[in-house]
Amino acid sequence: MEEHKVLDPAQKAAAIIVAIGAENASKIYKYLTEEEVEKLTVEIAKLGRIDAYETEQILDDFYKSCLTQKVVTDGGVEYARSVLEKAYGETTANELLKKVTKFLKNRPFEFIRKTDTKSLFSVLQHERPQTIALILSYTDVEQTAELIAGLPERKRIQVVESIAKMESASPEAIKIVEAELRKRFDSILTTDYTSVGGVDYIADVMNHMDRGNEKYIFDEMSKNNPELTEVIRKKMFIFEDILTMDSRSIQRFIRDCDMKDIVYALKNAGPEITNLFYSNMSTRMADSVRADLEITTNVRLKDVEEAQQRIVSLIRTLEEQGELIISKGGKDDIIV
Repeated sequence: MEEHKVLDPAQKAAAIIVAIGAENASKIYKYLTEEEVEKLTVEIAKLGRIDAYETEQILDDFYKSCLTQKVVTDGGVEYARSVLEKAYGETTANELLKKVTKFLKNRPFEFIRKTDTKSLFSVLQHERPQTIALILSYTDVEQTAELIAGLPERKRIQVVESIAKMESASPEAIKIVEAELRKRFDSILTTDYTSVGGVDYIADVMNHMDRGNEKYIFDEMSKNNPELTEVIRKKMFIFEDILTMDSRSIQRFIRDCDMKDIVYALKNAGPEITNLFYSNMSTRMADSVRADLEITTNVRLKDVEEAQQRIVSLIRTLEEQGELIISKGGKDDIIV
């Protein structure tokens, strides 16, 4: 009988990635740092053969950990204990809870992840911009974009600038913020310096923001802080950056675009970007878009901006899937 090798946590992570397949693995990779991707890839390369029984055991452990984290997050530790004991028995439930609650305690501001955007906004809207920036550095980018968009105009700019300039937060700073919010939220403290905010984070937030707010924030920031504005812009991809894309990539995203979105998006676009679209379409499609543009009148700016945003979102999705290439301020070296 073949002896099963003992795998460490890194090897088990590699085994899970292999087992779920390339498409699902690529979705997980999006949430990892460059260092984590490198380590995981090395482990996958070194992994070798794992038999079906061993793979099943690893996936079963992984599933139980995911389930445990979900029930703890949704209903608290005691609720999770009752669910897990019914499913797996007291001993296994205790082991799972021990592992997962230890992990959760190391995540600062965990309460934010369980708070809906409306409630969080009602609490944060009257806080100082620096305080809002610190807290929003722990939310996901979609929620942060929505919260920033709802702030008063001046505070909106101050919060974006504060997040962009933020590099780390000390335990003392987080304790002060936690004390201010303690009556309204249950919070988890961090025990060491934690990397938060920064240009990469706020660029990702701005990528998820609607075009109207994006333009307003950048226009206002560029008046007093043009250098920081430019640094953030270079980390982003916006509708006008289609001008920097190669023809093959433009043709690729046009193929998946809704025709109505193209017509609306070009309604407020300059001649250079409009001609770029036409030159990467078939003659028949270009003629059709021109005809639609002529008869499409009285279009709201909001509808134009939303169409442009949908096209940008499509481009970002295709890039994540490796279907096309977008330029990111010279960060990537392209070999042709």
